[in-house]
Amino acid sequence: MIEIDRKVRKVFVMKEKELENVLKEHNQEHIFEAYKKLDEKGKEKLIAQIEKIDWSILAMAGHEELAQERGKLVPLSALEVPEIEKNRAKYEQVGLDAIKAGKVGAVLLAGGQGTRLGFDGPKGKYNIGITKEMYIFERLIRNLQDVTDKVGCFVPLYIMTSDKNHNETTAFFEEKDYFGYPKDFVKFFKQEMAPSVDFNGKLFMEAPDSLSLSPNGNGGWFYSMAVTGVLNDVKVRGVEWLNIFAVDNVLQRIADPVFVGATLDSGRVSGAKVVRKADPEEKIGVLCLEDGKPSIVEYYEMTEEIINSREANGELSYNFGVILNYLFRVDQLEEISSKKMPVHVVEKKIPYLDENGMLIKPESPNGYKFELLVLDMIHLFENCLSYEVVRDYEFAPIKNKTGVDSVESARALLQKNGVEL
Repeated sequence: MIEIDRKVRKVFVMKEKELENVLKEHNQEHIFEAYKKLDEKGKEKLIAQIEKIDWSILAMAGHEELAQERGKLVPLSALEVPEIEKNRAKYEQVGLDAIKAGKVGAVLLAGGQGTRLGFDGPKGKYNIGITKEMYIFERLIRNLQDVTDKVGCFVPLYIMTSDKNHNETTAFFEEKDYFGYPKDFVKFFKQEMAPSVDFNGKLFMEAPDSLSLSPNGNGGWFYSMAVTGVLNDVKVRGVEWLNIFAVDNVLQRIADPVFVGATLDSGRVSGAKVVRKADPEEKIGVLCLEDGKPSIVEYYEMTEEIINSREANGELSYNFGVILNYLFRVDQLEEISSKKMPVHVVEKKIPYLDENGMLIKPESPNGYKFELLVLDMIHLFENCLSYEVVRDYEFAPIKNKTGVDSVESARALLQKNGVEL
């Protein structure tokens, strides 16, 4: 027994020396100083976090020249509402058949908090009701049940959480009895975390034994499904298509049979729901072609030429904005999973421990977080069906407490669609 302990200790010392060298190489000596003050349990926790760091990503902090350059962009037309309505019966039947055959699953991206709503908890727990309780999670389940009631079977639902909200989210679903959805068809999985740095590239710490870690953006969802083992459930069930959607759009149709059917009928390997831009300056990413492949260009990446370019009929050339509701073929997801996605370096307000061990909550951005975005996955696919929906019936995002894309605007749209709040 003593001999075994000595071997374990020797390995730990070797790790510690290696850790010191790695941190010194990347100018993070302050982390090693913090590490030396910890007990063995704390040291093991911190070293495990450091081992997961992709140092090439951290090197991007403050270096805009390292960002991936965009290729040649051209507009991408959409399957527009009139054409969809003309073929609705056909598309819907194809979609219903696929759902009945168990080929469609749904993935809810719900790793974020309700901070911008003034709410300390998972965003999906936020109550949007007026005369009664109506939670964001509840509303989304009701939207999914519109489909499952019609089909007569259930759609597997995979919910991505994060270290920040996993326990609270799962406890909430248990407390609410999954809002009437069968528990056997709901699986939770945690997304990967990424460290954050100050403007000089120094790693932040959020506790004596922990780096400041944040969810790594919604683009890592498929990798997280794989590493957590949830992807096995997808394969066992025979799911061939996954409908990806975000937590904040309370009007969206989930596993929408018409969307599923149109995508399958088109022969494409992915689909994206889009809305016509409200105006040229609307802050929404647009679906286009980049070097001949589908892509999404974010509003802050658009040049004046892209923003104001118009077709002969007067409509905007880049007219269709994405609403984070995608359909991906599972075999294609597996094929592209080894490809590297662009990393977005974002300025954020990041709580951190100062040199005296006090937790500081800054009032303005003080560093960088590193995120993968699901919209970047589109460019890894050979093709994509751009599928237009009417925004007043399918697009009610809740990003702010008041004003544009807010709790107020979403409530108004829900009521317009006959939802009692």
